[in-house]
Amino acid sequence: MTFKAIGIALCAALTFFLSQAAAQARTLNIVAFGDSLTAGYQLPPDEAFPARLEALAKSKGLDVAIGNAGVSGDTTADGLARLDWSIPNGTDGVILELGANDALRGLSPEDSAKNLDAMLTRFKERKIPVLLAGIMAPPNMGGDYEARFNRIYADLAKKHGVPLYPFFLDGVILDDSLKLEDKMHPNGAGTKIMAEKFLPAFETFLKTLPQ
Repeated sequence: MTFKAIGIALCAALTFFLSQAAAQARTLNIVAFGDSLTAGYQLPPDEAFPARLEALAKSKGLDVAIGNAGVSGDTTADGLARLDWSIPNGTDGVILELGANDALRGLSPEDSAKNLDAMLTRFKERKIPVLLAGIMAPPNMGGDYEARFNRIYADLAKKHGVPLYPFFLDGVILDDSLKLEDKMHPNGAGTKIMAEKFLPAFETFLKTLPQ
């Protein structure tokens, strides 16, 4: 076979490979599953965290759609109760963010851990990968409660072998200009900061998903 023939054959093979790859490319469907921090409390839909993250990911060339399955006021028990009907079949991955309301209400950290553990087990059974978003207890709950609650996420991430984003409100919690008047929930500028900080962990997570 001549060099020219070899070149033509290689070119044809490469063209076929690229066409097959393009045909197989698809949008990854992610669901953000959480409470008001995910839902976008008092914000327009396009300023909620999932929409912010999706827009940012797409600006980086990532083919992804992020559904918002956040419900304001949800505790980990509420999330566990609605998990199966909130996460449709065909979901490629989940961002799991729950626990803030447990901490605000002073609920048992051990019960919160059990609920999150059960959720992660259920996702594993359904073969849906999870990126776990951590929450920290407010300091006014006391040192003992804070220590018991704050270790939940790292312990569960290790147990289930899932990636952990340590603190969902990173970059916002100490800046009142990034929060609503209640000084608890992020405003539109706050969710933008949250998405920007979350993006590297999200990109790494996407790389682990079946394409």
